[in-house]
Amino acid sequence: MKKLLWCICLTFLFTGYTYAREPLAVTVDVLAKTGSSWNGKTLPGYGKGAPEVTILRIAIPPGVRLPLHKHPVINAGVMTKGELTVTTKKGQVLHLHEGDPIVEVVDTWHYGKNEGSETAEIIVFYAGIQGEPITIKAEGAE
Repeated sequence: MKKLLWCICLTFLFTGYTYAREPLAVTVDVLAKTGSSWNGKTLPGYGKGAPEVTILRIAIPPGVRLPLHKHPVINAGVMTKGELTVTTKKGQVLHLHEGDPIVEVVDTWHYGKNEGSETAEIIVFYAGIQGEPITIKAEGAE
């Protein structure tokens, strides 16, 4: 009788465990899907030449302002930590926070500034052409 109870308990234990586990599921969240940059301008066509994808993790300490610059290629990123304010030379402003996606402006002078209290981190993907720059600093920009 003890053996029978023991077997029943083990059966319920393992059966319950099997039913309690849910199968692992892959989830996909679309963070950005667009044909225009954050300021509403249509993205340009891809350049001619051998493609080159560059992925950068950029860390910007609190209070730091990046130099005025522009990107001649399409690029997009995701803020992984902190916050960043992006401002174009014409005064358009975008505030990014942790988890926010950005489809960056192309051939538009702009800069980013970390106005937060912790290091801002962003991962950016550039769709460039081999041998061509992905960022151009303005003359006199540090």
